[in-house]
Amino acid sequence: MQILYVKYVSVHVCVGGASRETCLISARTVRRISFTSTPRRISWGIVGKLEAGQSQDQICIEFNLTPSVVCNLWKQFQDTGSIERKPGQGRPRATTATEDRYLSIIARCNRGATASQLSLDLYAATGTRVSRVTVSKRLHETGLFARIPAVCVPLTSTNRRVRLAWCREYRDWSMDQWATVLFTDESRFTLNSDSRRTFIWREPGTRYLPSNVREIGHYGGGGLMVWAGMLDGRTPLHVFERGTVTGARYRDEILEPHVRLFRGAVGPEFILMDARPYRALLVDAFLE
Repeated sequence: MQILYVKYVSVHVCVGGASRETCLISARTVRRISFTSTPRRISWGIVGKLEAGQSQDQICIEFNLTPSVVCNLWKQFQDTGSIERKPGQGRPRATTATEDRYLSIIARCNRGATASQLSLDLYAATGTRVSRVTVSKRLHETGLFARIPAVCVPLTSTNRRVRLAWCREYRDWSMDQWATVLFTDESRFTLNSDSRRTFIWREPGTRYLPSNVREIGHYGGGGLMVWAGMLDGRTPLHVFERGTVTGARYRDEILEPHVRLFRGAVGPEFILMDARPYRALLVDAFLE
């Protein structure tokens, strides 16, 4: 609680026999207090002074309050016998608990849906019309937030288990052993800028869950697919002209002109590490 004091200092100055001038310097800090923010102890003190016969104007000056604050406080005490503020009902919620759960379910089923789309789905299912801001607030209450999805290869529990077993198996390899391994991968580069306006609904800390990962960034426009490898250095960068990289095309443009040369240089110990597991049979058949 802040207590305000009012000081008045009188200064008397006499210059050259002139008449005495009196200046009143006010060091008062003006701070109006509303009815709802008046401390309880001050409110009961005001009621006690009013019951004792003190006028409302005097109380306004003493406590630095507006007349409406004192008048409303005194009226409430006379009507209810208390100075406690009645709890306000507030604006009623636009959605019920069932509708809130429905929004959470459809947002988890279709994580890429916008708040406007979810609002239309809710109206079609229940007849309740709400704004996209209300939809966002309801999803925030359930722990869902709009975030940019991670773009990478989704890993299932089987993928994680196999990769962990592979790491444990080869963690003690020497540099000479790793010198026979060719690591390869291809990536697509978009020719247009990414607007970063594609969001999904997800919980905090779940960025790399399979349901929240996008394997391909859907930016729109054209793009280029490039391939490269690492084997004691970097291989030449191969650019696929256009179209989809099928198994036959991968064999004709990558395995024949690039991988075959490295295998001949390394010998029987050559190992090809391809990041695309669905081409394993094709690669094995070619290397044999």
